[in-house]
Amino acid sequence: MIIRWNGHSCFTVEGDNTTIVLDPHDGKSIGIRPPRLRADIVLVSHDHFDHNAVKTVAGTPTVIQAPFAGKAGDVEIKTIMGYHDRENGAKRGEMRLYKFRIDGINMLHCGDLGHVPTEEMLKEIGEVDILFVPVGGVFTIEPEEAKQTIKLINPRVAIPMHYRIGGLSLSIRPLSDFTDLFPEDTIIRVGNEIEFYSSDLEDGEIPESIWVFSL
Repeated sequence: MIIRWNGHSCFTVEGDNTTIVLDPHDGKSIGIRPPRLRADIVLVSHDHFDHNAVKTVAGTPTVIQAPFAGKAGDVEIKTIMGYHDRENGAKRGEMRLYKFRIDGINMLHCGDLGHVPTEEMLKEIGEVDILFVPVGGVFTIEPEEAKQTIKLINPRVAIPMHYRIGGLSLSIRPLSDFTDLFPEDTIIRVGNEIEFYSSDLEDGEIPESIWVFSL
């Protein structure tokens, strides 16, 4: 399996048979390099311009941008509903977290989650191996809340997203505000992509850690 970061909240997950793109953007609208995307499945957490650029994804993907529970190809997908703010959606509305199982690995992409998950959400989420979590605050949970969210969900690996990088036109907090909350030996800098096997997680070859990607 390969996980590749395309900037902001957009990731590509390449499994044995299926490629998934999460929250695509077009790059230019947010001031960063346009990504080159191709997928079998596209998951869109909410209808904001920096997360819903489906037309940038090549191929003929199945696009899921509404509540969903079932299979798309060989991937099991479940939506958990949340809010884009701390006021039950009064400011920015609802958004979707996507839990999906690909090649035996449970992943959760939190989109623009704006609050710490409730107990009800945590029950729906269940077991997670790899967690994609926003950490830049302002429009999403703040770094301290991201740390709390990681503790509550308890994944093997947490991947920070939606933070300030060079050129980004959104005024959100830098990654260091989040990583400074953790011991340095738990931070693994993986470059733009990482390749691994499900057995690496099962056998404990991959320690509980924070994977930091770069463009």
